Amino acid sequence: MNSSTSDLATDGGWPPSQLDTGIPHSARVYDYWLGGRDNYAADRALGDAFLKHIPNLRDMARENRDFVGRATRYLVDQGVRQFIDIGSGIPTSPNLHETARAVAPGSRVAYVDNDPIVLVHSRALLSSIQGAVRSSDDPPLTVYVDGDLRRPSTIMDSPELREVIDLDQPVALMLIAVLMLLGDADGPQKILADLRGALPSGSFLAITHPTQDFDEGAMTAVTGFATQGGMTFQPRRQAEVAEFFGDWELIEPGIVPVMSWHPTHEVADPHAAYYWAGVARKP
Repeated sequence: MNSSTSDLATDGGWPPSQLDTGIPHSARVYDYWLGGRDNYAADRALGDAFLKHIPNLRDMARENRDFVGRATRYLVDQGVRQFIDIGSGIPTSPNLHETARAVAPGSRVAYVDNDPIVLVHSRALLSSIQGAVRSSDDPPLTVYVDGDLRRPSTIMDSPELREVIDLDQPVALMLIAVLMLLGDADGPQKILADLRGALPSGSFLAITHPTQDFDEGAMTAVTGFATQGGMTFQPRRQAEVAEFFGDWELIEPGIVPVMSWHPTHEVADPHAAYYWAGVARKP
C-alpha cells in the first residue's frame, strides 16, 4: 500500500476497487518520473522501459510542468480567470490554481481526469483549499471532474464543471501531455473540434505533445513498450500538433519545443525535451 495515499481513501479501501493496478496509467507513470509515490509496479515497469531509451525523461517531465507555469502566468496576464485542465494528473505543487491565484486570486479551475488515484488526491486537496479560501456560502473556485477526454461532452456539460466555469466567458483549456493517449482511431480531430466549439471567443488553448521529431528511434521504441503494457501512446509531428488548434490564432512563437515557449532563462538545447508546445486564441 502507498502510505501517501492510504490515508486519503474515503470509500473503505485502498487501492480503490475500480483501479486495475496491473495496467499502467499515464498519470501514475508521470508521477513516478517526477519522484512521486503514487504508482504501482506496472507503472514503474513502463516508466523504467521509457527511461532505458530516453534517460533524461525525468527532466523532460519537469520541463513540461514548467511550461504549465509559464503558460498559466501568460494567460492570466491576458485577462483569463477560468481554466479547464484535462488530464490534470496527480496533484504536483505548484498546481495550476496556485500559479494562477498568485497573480489573480479569484481564478477558477476545473481539473479533469479519469484515474481513481487522481480522484482521491484531487478531492482531498480541493477539500483543504476550498475550506481555506471561502466560506460555506461562497461558490467554489476549484473543482475536480471525473471525466474522459474521449467523451468531451460529458466534461463540458458536467454539472461540477458548470458550477465553477462560465462557458459564456473566456476560458483557457489546458491539454498538457494528454493528447498522446488518443490514438487515430479515437478521432482526436473531432474531439478537439468539439472542445474548441464549446468555448467562447477570446478563449485560449494550450497544448504540449510528445514527438518523434527529435529522436525517431527512441520514440518508436517507447511507443512499442506502451502498446505491450496496454496503454495508448502516440507521439505526433509538429504539423499534426498544429492541426489540433484548428483555425485559432497561434500566439508567438507558435508551435515550438516546449523549452522554447516564452522561456524564463537561456535554453542551451531546446530539443532536449521531446515535446512540442503551443498556445492559441479563439478569434
